[in-house]
Amino acid sequence: MGDSSRDRPLALAPFFGGDHQQLVRHTPHARALGIRLVQVAPREATLMLPHRPEIIGDPARGVVFGGVITTLLDQACGLTVACSVEVPCAIATLDLRIDYLRAADPGHDLFGRACCTKLTKNVAFIRATAWEHDPEDPFASCLATFMLGANTTESPYAQLLRDHAEAQKP
Repeated sequence: MGDSSRDRPLALAPFFGGDHQQLVRHTPHARALGIRLVQVAPREATLMLPHRPEIIGDPARGVVFGGVITTLLDQACGLTVACSVEVPCAIATLDLRIDYLRAADPGHDLFGRACCTKLTKNVAFIRATAWEHDPEDPFASCLATFMLGANTTESPYAQLLRDHAEAQKP
C-alpha cells in the first residue's frame, strides 16, 4: 500500500469477510439508493447499487444518472478509508475525480470497488472502478483523496464498533 501501517490492526477488522450491511446503512443517501455491501477487506471495499427505475437519468436510453454512479464510488472510497485506519475517525472527501469510460449497460446492477493505495497521517489516496458485468471491463474509473480526522465529530464507524463489541458480550 505504500505506508508503514500494513501490519497494524485495522479498526474495522471485525467486519472483514462478513455480511455487515450496517457499514453502508448509516449513510442516508446510500440507504435511500439501496447501496449494498458486497465485501470489505483490509484497505478495500466493494459495493453494489441495485438497478431501479429511480436511478435512470436518460429514460430514452435507460442510462443511469451520473450522480448515482458518483455516489456509489464515493461511498466505496469512503468505506475503503474506514477499512484502512487503525482508529475510526471522521473523514471528508477532498477530491473525487471520475472518468466515465462508457455508459453502463441499462437494466443491470452496478458495482464499485475501491482500494487504498496510500495512507498518510492526514490523507488517504484511493483508486476505484465501477462495472456492471465484469470488473475487468469497467465503465468508470476514479481517483480520490480523503482527509482523515476531518472534524471532531465521532465517526459513525466508532459507534458501529462499540455496538458490535456490546453485542458480542455474553
